[in-house]
Amino acid sequence: MLNKNLQKKVGWIELITGCMFAGKTEEFIRRLRRHSYAKRNVIAFKPIMDDRYSVDKISSHSGTQLESYPVKNSLEIIKKINELDKTKKIDVIGIDEIQFFDEGVVNLVQEFADKGIIVIVNGLDKDFKCEPFKNVDQLLVQAEFVDKLLAICHSCGSNANRTQRIVNGKPAAANEPIILVSGEEQYEARCRHCYIRPK
Repeated sequence: MLNKNLQKKVGWIELITGCMFAGKTEEFIRRLRRHSYAKRNVIAFKPIMDDRYSVDKISSHSGTQLESYPVKNSLEIIKKINELDKTKKIDVIGIDEIQFFDEGVVNLVQEFADKGIIVIVNGLDKDFKCEPFKNVDQLLVQAEFVDKLLAICHSCGSNANRTQRIVNGKPAAANEPIILVSGEEQYEARCRHCYIRPK
């Protein structure tokens, strides 16, 4: 049946997810830049705790960067949006590493999309114990578009969808903290068969 509402409505959620080293941040930056090229007003946020490569830029492992606002929580995102929206309407919001934010960010993302804003987020789907990561698990069922990217297994070269945390050359124990922001020297992408579940 033909949809009688022929005018396209703007406002949706795009989720880019997968394990570490799958290219999530590269894809995230590419999409936000594409909207910028189309003269849309784009704003990006990153968790202030993620300062591996830059304090105020979203950075991929390969060095691609994008200007962003580092924030502590979802309340700071709202505050910054309200401040910036006074001067120019915001068309696209990007949120990097959404698993590091408080759980209020999920409702916030939905509110933005409901108001006609395109929201693009990225984050790990599983922690190093292979358990669902907060916020991403909820957005999987809320997003209109979900892309799950695969990495290459550091051990065998197969498709990888798990993140192995390495401590002193060995897989991390189950009692290690869930959130530990670091670079590639402490994490590896692993396939189903090479991944070692923490004990």
